[in-house]
Amino acid sequence: MRIRSGLWRVAELPTTKAGVERAFSYFTAGVRLGTVAQMVPAVQLGAARAPHEGAYLACWGAAALASTVVSVVVLVRRRPLGTLASALDFALACALLVLGPLVLAPWDRFGTWTAFQPGYALCVIITAGGVRGLGLWAASLLAVSLSYVVYLGGDVGVDMASTAVGNVLTYVVYALVARMFFGYTRRIAHDADASRARAAELARREEERRAQVMMHNGVAVMRLLTEQGDDVSRARLVGQAEVELRRMRSYLRGGEVYAADVAGPSVGLTALVRRVCDRFADLNVTASLDLGAGLRIPTAQAEALERAFESVLLNVRAHARAHEVVVHLDGDGSGDGGGPGVAGNGACSGGWTLTVHDDGVGFDPASATAGVGLREVVVGELRRRGLMVGIESAVGEGTTVTVRSRPGPEAGTTGPAGPAGPTVRAAFADAS
Repeated sequence: MRIRSGLWRVAELPTTKAGVERAFSYFTAGVRLGTVAQMVPAVQLGAARAPHEGAYLACWGAAALASTVVSVVVLVRRRPLGTLASALDFALACALLVLGPLVLAPWDRFGTWTAFQPGYALCVIITAGGVRGLGLWAASLLAVSLSYVVYLGGDVGVDMASTAVGNVLTYVVYALVARMFFGYTRRIAHDADASRARAAELARREEERRAQVMMHNGVAVMRLLTEQGDDVSRARLVGQAEVELRRMRSYLRGGEVYAADVAGPSVGLTALVRRVCDRFADLNVTASLDLGAGLRIPTAQAEALERAFESVLLNVRAHARAHEVVVHLDGDGSGDGGGPGVAGNGACSGGWTLTVHDDGVGFDPASATAGVGLREVVVGELRRRGLMVGIESAVGEGTTVTVRSRPGPEAGTTGPAGPAGPTVRAAFADAS
């Protein structure tokens, strides 16, 4: 019959604090019931040879009952015994050792399960390694050791002295090993829980960042749609809103968020820039793209670049009051005989630089505050894709945004590693 409860599915235990405590309960029950299983075969012989059969059976029954009760309790609680229960458990083990000389013949105190008391005390020591109180654990271990000395009495011959000493040392060593095992395993579980919590928090922040990146341009377009404007401008905004709608819908569905219809691992850079410029014809965009003819970039970079380029032009439209925007694309000519380099797989093998300059009002970099558009959509996303970003602006002199495929000697650029912000020379006013 299939067991529906997960109580016995040890292999499926979670690696959490609760899972570890439940594993400890299985360990405790296994050790205690295993001890009872070893005690059972010798009970009849022990009772027959004991000076007081009734007292022997009473002690044996107390040990067997205690082990069974402890096993049931820990399995139900799904964790080891508490402080009070552990103290009572140790007390019974000590009492059984002290009463041992009264219920056992002197020659039965070593080497047989007829004398179950030392073995029972050992199983209590092992399973009590999980008790939380260090003071209780140390005091109980000392009490068991002293009770074992009483158990030996004065009837131990010279030839058995080494065995007696070895048994005492066994108590101490097993107690230390069990304590270390319980403590170390709990620490591993604590670290695992902390790591999972940290990973969940990082995942939440990353998803929040992705949502900001995906929603930012759409929100900016919707805000512009609420403003007064001629029919031509509104028609262009409606077209952009449809593009952003497709992106956001794809994001919400968990699919690819790149709105362009592309096939293969790379995208033509010139076509990408021209496509975005066509969406902002009202800005009087002058695009000089001939030097970038033939350049292709990976699809992932193209997605981030298109969103960032749109965000830049949205900010120009909303804030710059510019008369003209100049877009310049340049390849560094490192690929094929002085022209823009194109690798065999269609991806760009040479470097390239995209510059966007507007002659608008500009702003003071010292007083500007970077919003989501600059911080995440432009600088953050591009740098995560291995692209370099530089932003320069001054009041009355417009703003220049430079994106390049790899580090250049120009000042004001930021590398792909490290946080966005302090290394950006200037920022532009952000719609959000």
